[in-house]
This record gives sequence, C-alpha cells and structure tokens, in this order.
Amino acid sequence: MTRLRSMAIIAVVIAVALALLPLVAEKYTIQFATRILIMAVFAMSLNLLVGHAGLVSLGHAAFFGIAGYCLALSSPQTHAASFWISLPLAMIAAGVLALVIGALVLRSGGIYLIMSTLAFAQMLYFLLHDTAIAGGSDGMYIYFRPDATLFGWRPFDLEKFGDFYFVVLALFLAVFAFIGVLRVSLFGRVIAGIRVNEPRMRSLGFATLRYKLACFVIAGMLAGLSGYLAAVQFGVVNPDMLGWQLSGAVLMMVILGGTGTLVGPVIGAAAMLLLELGLQSLPMVGELNIGKHWQLPMGIAIVLVALYLPDGIGRFLRARAASV
Repeated sequence: MTRLRSMAIIAVVIAVALALLPLVAEKYTIQFATRILIMAVFAMSLNLLVGHAGLVSLGHAAFFGIAGYCLALSSPQTHAASFWISLPLAMIAAGVLALVIGALVLRSGGIYLIMSTLAFAQMLYFLLHDTAIAGGSDGMYIYFRPDATLFGWRPFDLEKFGDFYFVVLALFLAVFAFIGVLRVSLFGRVIAGIRVNEPRMRSLGFATLRYKLACFVIAGMLAGLSGYLAAVQFGVVNPDMLGWQLSGAVLMMVILGGTGTLVGPVIGAAAMLLLELGLQSLPMVGELNIGKHWQLPMGIAIVLVALYLPDGIGRFLRARAASV
C-alpha cells in the first residue's frame, strides 16, 4: 500500500505540474510539451498491443495518419470543422480501419503479424502518396483548427495554444486513466493471459481472436485520437504520417520506456523527443555539424539503452525508487 500511495502522490504531483506549466513557460515550451503528450498517447496505444496483448505491429502509424487525413478531408477551406463531430469521426475511421486490418492479420503471429501490419500500412502510404486522392505527396493543409462551439457556447478555443494544451492534457489523462482501468479489468486480464499462453486461454473458453481484435480496434482508435491532435497542432497532414518510420519511432518509444507498463510509454515518448531536441541543438565540432546529423548519436543512445536497460527506463526508475 505504501508503494501504491507513493506512486499515486507522484502521479498527482506530475499532473499538477503539467496543469501549471502554461503559467510559467513560454509558447515554444508549451507547444513542445503538447507534442510530447500527443506522442505519449500514441505510444500508450501501441503499448496496449505490444506490451499487454503481445501483438507486435509495425504498421500502427496507419491509424495515426488516417485520423489526421479524416480531419483534413472533413475540414472546409472557408471555415472550421466542428470539434465535436470531427474528433469522433476521426477515431471511428481509425477504428474501422483497425477492424478491417485486424480481422485479416490477427490469425497470424510473430514475424508474420509484424510483416502483414507493415504491408497494410505501406499500401495505404503509397495509395495516398502516389495518387491525387488527398493531395498526393504534398499532403493537405488544415486552414482552420476545429471549432469547439456547442449550442452557442465555446468552452475552449483551439486556435489559442494554451487552450489547445489543456485539451490535449485532459485527453492524455483520460487515456492514461482508461488504460489503467482496462489493465485491471477482466478484459485486460484476458488479454494478458493471451500474451502469456493463448492455447490455455482458449481451452478455458475465451474467444481469443475476438479479444485480440477488440484490443486491436481500441488501440487503433487511441492512435487515431493522437493523429487527430497532431493534425490539429501542425495544421498539415502528409503520407509520412502513415509511414513505417513513424511506426518504428513509436515502437522505439514503447521499448525505451518499458513494454507492458502504464507509465513506460509516456517516459519513452518524453525521453526520445527530449533527446532528439537536445541532439539537434548540439554545436559544430570542427567541420562536423553534429546537430544536423543527430540521427547517429540518437541511434547510439538507443543501442546503449537497449543493452544496459533491457527492461526500459520506466522499470529502471521504479527499481531505483523501490531501493531507496
């Protein structure tokens, strides 16, 4: 109980600190924190598959990107789309796509599942990249952020970066709490059992394919939520939002933070984005521009974490806190 109480106190302190951030930080810091929260939601959605269900996907960016394109396609060029309509629509689109892909690929496992999810994501990538369906390789611009007016009342204005930050923070906390409850529910326990021993769960009478498909759809809809928020923040969508590079990056966030943990994906997303920012800010050494070639030291750092912290940063910090 002492450990749970300590973790709860830490969580409350972090939540309060995040809520107070706009009062002390400048615009760039708030926007960067917003990006971290969006990617943390994306990482949590993938961790639901990889860490909890044991379903490794290398095409998770398909759901992230399709939600962004759904917002772009539903947004008029002369005025803003409705936030209360466009957000559920984007998440439903991501969920339907996850349902279709999951129904086709979840009968396989291991490397076959990895390659099949990658194949579907790349098909969507090239469909949007090589055709004029949604702007081709240039993508589409979102000229107006969604309007949150509801029955004549506007609770927040997404055009204001402070309001947008609080909306993202609220959704991040909601997703965090949702996954926390899901983990300890019957559904979460069945999913964990499927990860450990699927034949045994099947022999106990659980329809394991249905549970895996439901988990796949939930993860896809949460990824769609993050993709929608990313499209709102940057005001543009392009095929790279569905590419394997983004799927690999978010998978790396999950691994860095610690698969199967609740806070691991959040730590991994923050660590990776902060490391990227720090490496891009490095000065030139002689004629070598390290900041321009930040991917090399980033790769070295990831390899070192994988070698010396195989359980992820989150589990390492938890072990250190328990030993104090």
